[in-house]
Amino acid sequence: MSLRPCARRLSKLLARPVSFVDDCVGEKVENAISAMKDREVLLLENLRFYEAEEHPEKDPTFAQRLAKLGDCYVNDAFATAHRAHASTALIAEFFPHRAAAGELLVKEIVALRDSLVEPKRPFVAIVGGATVSSKIGVLTSLLDKADALIIGGAMNYTFMKARGISIGNSPCEEAMLDSALQVISRAEQQNKQILFPVDLMVAAEYANTDDNRLVSVEEGIPEGFQGMDIGPQTISAWQSVVASAQTIFWNGPVGVFEFPLFASGTRAVAELVAGSHAFSVVGGGDSIAALEQTGLSSAISHISTGGGASLEFIEKGTLPGIQALEKSAGI
Repeated sequence: MSLRPCARRLSKLLARPVSFVDDCVGEKVENAISAMKDREVLLLENLRFYEAEEHPEKDPTFAQRLAKLGDCYVNDAFATAHRAHASTALIAEFFPHRAAAGELLVKEIVALRDSLVEPKRPFVAIVGGATVSSKIGVLTSLLDKADALIIGGAMNYTFMKARGISIGNSPCEEAMLDSALQVISRAEQQNKQILFPVDLMVAAEYANTDDNRLVSVEEGIPEGFQGMDIGPQTISAWQSVVASAQTIFWNGPVGVFEFPLFASGTRAVAELVAGSHAFSVVGGGDSIAALEQTGLSSAISHISTGGGASLEFIEKGTLPGIQALEKSAGI
């Protein structure tokens, strides 16, 4: 519940002492900063202990109190740049022409803009994960940009039910069935390829259980079973599409890869993406974890540090944290 261990680690990385204060605003912090000498480093405590960080409207002075502490402001936190929080979006206004993006944030913006605004084609997007509701905006945006959209993971079961296919005990967002059909309709109208799994590994319980079987999507998932992973025919069907891509964006696992028995699909997708000749962008903690499990991280062109941030950037073309820096710079 503290950043104190990070101060010790940062000290080793910088090869110099790093002081720590167990607060981020107030007299104690201001006194510690006043006592600093040139080239000294001070790490402050996690500012999310203050409600006003995530809810600036509850204390409009919080961002100003943070701003009092420095002469300039650098945001290098891409993973939180999609949040309109005090330290990411509001603080920059107190540093007119003295706010900047850090090297990591710049790298993320350049990689995502260069690869996705005017991508080399074919551009293939692979989207997995749990819910349609959290990704409906980005699915629509990707359809406008990509040549092919591949959908896997638990969100696929909502699409299956929307298409009238039995999903057994698989998770489904009932409120998103119409939205799922709209995504399919939009793909047809735009003559875009949208690929779903054609076979699935299903299990009798959400566990790493031997009580599993392979079923075709055409026959559906039987009652008492739930989808856990994509099957070998799906991997074969997706292989040629991924192999022909010049640009690939992947966010979200396509199965419950935390269980070894159901990690094959996500591992296969990682291998397909890494083995392609495309400029590849992978975002999201689970996708990155899968890459690390397979030892293929070095084969990816750009690994994004922010899953939600990368998705929102694709959807909207900017983020509150980036907009704040642009406003400070007068752009």
